[in-house]
Amino acid sequence: MDSFIIEGGSKICGSVKISGSKNSSLPILFSTVLTDERCVINNVPELMDIKTTYELLSYCGKTCFFGFNSFSVDEKNKIITEAPYDLVRKMRASVLIAGPMLARFKHVKFSMPGGCAIGVRPIDIHLDGFKKFGADVKLDAGYVILSAKKLKPAVISLKFPSVGATENIMMLASLVEGKSVIKNAAKEPEISDLACVLNKMGARVSGAGSNEIVVEGSEKLKGFEHNVIPDRIEAGTFLILTALCGGRLELLNVESRHIETLLKKLEKTGAILEVYDNRIVISSGKKILPSDIKTEPYPGYPTDLQAQWTSYMSVADGKSMVVENIFENRFMHVAELIRMGADIEIKHNTVIINGVKNLKGATVMASDLRAGAGLILAGARAQGITKVRRVYHIDRGYEKIELKLLAAGVKIKRIVDE
Repeated sequence: MDSFIIEGGSKICGSVKISGSKNSSLPILFSTVLTDERCVINNVPELMDIKTTYELLSYCGKTCFFGFNSFSVDEKNKIITEAPYDLVRKMRASVLIAGPMLARFKHVKFSMPGGCAIGVRPIDIHLDGFKKFGADVKLDAGYVILSAKKLKPAVISLKFPSVGATENIMMLASLVEGKSVIKNAAKEPEISDLACVLNKMGARVSGAGSNEIVVEGSEKLKGFEHNVIPDRIEAGTFLILTALCGGRLELLNVESRHIETLLKKLEKTGAILEVYDNRIVISSGKKILPSDIKTEPYPGYPTDLQAQWTSYMSVADGKSMVVENIFENRFMHVAELIRMGADIEIKHNTVIINGVKNLKGATVMASDLRAGAGLILAGARAQGITKVRRVYHIDRGYEKIELKLLAAGVKIKRIVDE
């Protein structure tokens, strides 16, 4: 099992190119199930979650190739409409195979998904949506079985603007003839990226980025080629890193409009930003001013940058609060930060942070993907040596992160624990 060893205290400098979005790549890769034609997806990051998707699509009969950040999918074999436990348990996003499979083959059997331990993340919103299209839902020994003789267009009102449910329903509706409507839809940029792909395939999707999406489905969808948008969470992580550790960093291949909420928050803390369409230069301020956040669906502050912000505020000049409104178990990094000298108190879905002068290196454990990123940032700022264990969580969502951190001036190395 790998760990990161980080020697803290270095200033950030240089430039970093942001990878393609993990959260955009995954639904787009699963959308290839909607067609028997060749699909090519570019700017796909090399991550464990992408590898898991490769394995799942291959198991189901797709012929896949992935190299040099380009992912191609062909169909030369009979498709298996089952997603087994051994693959699905590795990644919660595996549930995104359900909508495309059901739409095209009127049947799919998949294991309840796994992933990070940050909350329940139930799939009932997905299943309720499928039922509205006429699908029959059965649960059997940890598996969900969906079937339908015929699917019909539907109007869906989501009880929460779930990104995954919005994506799953969009993909399903794209292969159901007629007009379907998703109300209270998620507005994330990844939704708009998927809509662009579905339009290339022959569906007519409008309203992506708003709370109401209209999908006019087609009887058959075609192949496509697409470039995935940049990863806004990776960009945000490096921006917070620079503000936390001090220095100046240039980010390349970044969509600044996708992280406007974060940019405004960083300016309030004293960071200095030069913002362009696909490039951002950040310089740290003279001191870190405290600033509260509360996580919300897009365009609010993203939950995937909450742990990083908590690390940042742990050395702010004053008191701040972080409110987590999306997941009920996303403060597992706090205990590790306290071991590094942070002064943080948890009260229900809120942490109260009294900034300290500095953190001290320690051995800490990544409990999930974004908590791991937060601990890396803390280690980069801390005095002394920090060892971050269980970095396989981090590898799920950050492409070659230690190489990018090294390029930015962080003293970090990967080791294999005995």
